[in-house]
Amino acid sequence: MNIEVKMRKTSKASLAKKQYPLYFYLPAAVFFLLLFAIPTIASFYFSLTRWTIFDHEFIGLENFKQFFREPALVQGFINTFIYAFVTSGSKVVIGLLLAVLLTSQIVGRNFLRSVVFFPVLVSTIGVGVTFKVLLDPFDGLVNRSLAVIGVDGPGWLTDPNLALLSVAAVDVWKGVGIATLIYVAAIVGIPRDYLEAAEVDGASKIQKFFHITMPLCRAATGTVIILSLIGGLRSFDLIWAMTRGGPGFTSDVIASVIYKQYQAGFFGLSTAGNVVLFIVIAAIAIPLNYWLNRREVAQ
Repeated sequence: MNIEVKMRKTSKASLAKKQYPLYFYLPAAVFFLLLFAIPTIASFYFSLTRWTIFDHEFIGLENFKQFFREPALVQGFINTFIYAFVTSGSKVVIGLLLAVLLTSQIVGRNFLRSVVFFPVLVSTIGVGVTFKVLLDPFDGLVNRSLAVIGVDGPGWLTDPNLALLSVAAVDVWKGVGIATLIYVAAIVGIPRDYLEAAEVDGASKIQKFFHITMPLCRAATGTVIILSLIGGLRSFDLIWAMTRGGPGFTSDVIASVIYKQYQAGFFGLSTAGNVVLFIVIAAIAIPLNYWLNRREVAQ
């Protein structure tokens, strides 16, 4: 009898130990449901309605049809991809080159690392407002400096052909510090044996870069691509602070178009835009992340 009681107590204790870690998931699960799952499901539903704060009417896919019929909305959709690919590609290339420089034996290496990372710590709105003043076509410091050497500076934020790319350049300046930091950590983690062996074989610095540094930074490259691409696709605050989507709709992205639709009172249409943005990011980020991780494992 005592043996059976002890066995029951032992089984209950072991079961309690197995279930005990599950309690730690509950707070995160509650926050996930309240702040992500429920709002996401609600957004999908309200994107199929014409709604106000007090009422809503189910209209099916009309919001999505209207979204892709509006030229301004389609332009914002295209601009989003241009902006995301330009910024993410630039951060990968510049971040890797800066990381190589900042891991070499240069004077003031630690200070230069701080300088490169400093823009990441600055408010995005503050950066946007500052560069809006600096890039002013008439009184901006950039064009005034160009005028000193006899160059007539363009309308960085007023020229339809330059506005989006100008904002993208500022985005790269502000965000490249994160990419550089990730690459610095990856390069520092490369075993010295590989580099020393390459030096013994007479490899040049360029050969070491292409045959050792780049392949061994593949995981860091995947991380930078995913983070910068998602950030570029959902970018809003810097664009709004610098151009508000102008001139016209030439620098609008999906996020700024959604905000403008909310301001105009088209809540259903703007919610449909949010759903489109969500689907686009998921459709790009999930397969890309899987592909990059699979290549990393294969290597």
